[in-house]
Amino acid sequence: MNRKTTIVCFGPGPKFKGGIANYNTSLAKAFDKIPGMDVHIVSWTQQYPAIIPRDFIDRKTKTDKLEGTDIRVHYVTNYNNPATWNKTIKLISGLKPEKVIFQWAIAIQGIPMGYMARKLKKHKDIEVVFDLHFVVQKEGSSLDNKLTKRGIRHADAYVVHAFKTANELKALFPNKEFEIIEPGKPIAGKGIRVNKLYHPVYDMFKPDPDFDVEKQKKEWGLNKYVFLFFGFIRKYKGLHNVIRAFAKLAEERDDVSLMIVGEAFWNTLDKKKLSTKLKNATFGMAKKMFLKKQDDENNYNPLALIDKLGIGNKVYQFIEFVPDEDVHKYFQVSDYIMLFYLTATPSGIESIGYNFRMPMLATRVGHFTETVKDGYNGYLAEPENIDSMTEVMRKAIEKPIDREHVATTSKDMSWDNYAKEILRP
Repeated sequence: MNRKTTIVCFGPGPKFKGGIANYNTSLAKAFDKIPGMDVHIVSWTQQYPAIIPRDFIDRKTKTDKLEGTDIRVHYVTNYNNPATWNKTIKLISGLKPEKVIFQWAIAIQGIPMGYMARKLKKHKDIEVVFDLHFVVQKEGSSLDNKLTKRGIRHADAYVVHAFKTANELKALFPNKEFEIIEPGKPIAGKGIRVNKLYHPVYDMFKPDPDFDVEKQKKEWGLNKYVFLFFGFIRKYKGLHNVIRAFAKLAEERDDVSLMIVGEAFWNTLDKKKLSTKLKNATFGMAKKMFLKKQDDENNYNPLALIDKLGIGNKVYQFIEFVPDEDVHKYFQVSDYIMLFYLTATPSGIESIGYNFRMPMLATRVGHFTETVKDGYNGYLAEPENIDSMTEVMRKAIEKPIDREHVATTSKDMSWDNYAKEILRP
């Protein structure tokens, strides 16, 4: 009997909220579909310093994300307890995996992840791979480069989703030699391997063919054309610019609606509790020490613009975390996904949009210039230019994008292809 190939996907397990948890779970499921694989998710129990005032657990989703798989999940690693870092190393090395794939998405995790990667790399038969969702973090701080360098430097190989990230990696380690490998291209074997792939299209969110779109639009009071902002409300995603651009469009037309759906990232705990007050105070002090003033999101409240601009009757708000089983509703009633980001690495929201063949309205920043083909699968606006953003929203109505073009763009961006590229010898 042939021994199975063991793969470990390290990152947040399926009980956590957010794109990285969905990503890690989807990647594990892709490996699990390949014959001869023994797949494990090794997860955090606590991903961040205890002072961070936020609830990261998904308490709403009812579906079992791993149903029908043989994947085993191990919740082990507590950011705040270094003893669990050693416990994680012992667990992973005991599984004798061929590859350990770390999900890298925030610099603050650099200390524990760098420590674990360094220890695992001493096992010569374990390949340590870092799947990089960023190198230069969106909300920059004075510590970011140091923590990132410390976190990811011990990798045997990397995966990136955009050339921008590959170039940032080379800039971070100027004395290292890298080989950038694109899907299907030959591997020369010179330098540290960097698989330039993509953000795969999420297969856990699918259109419901029996969903009554018109009935739902009527129930929610939506007009004919619906623009959707979806996901955690963070400053870098530019919701303040989305609202301002939509307000200008709404002055011209009565047949448009804006949907804002997602959780306010820093507002998930009961503010009346003493524990929350203490966390907010401590975290606030830490942010003042390390964050540039303009990057502090503590007072970021773009929703206040809705009343200020007098567009409340054209904006539908659902400011809560959306359970997986309800995601399809918001995408199926919408015509365009709004990605007017200030800065961008490959976006999970963009990936969900592809699964619904939804055209993208994005700013000409980051990797969007690689994935959004202006006039083909979406439209690109100039960053920080409200008139340009309003213009692309207007254009989206007057010159609608063929959704088949969106499907064509994403046809090769499957999890199966992604997993096979990582496994390529």
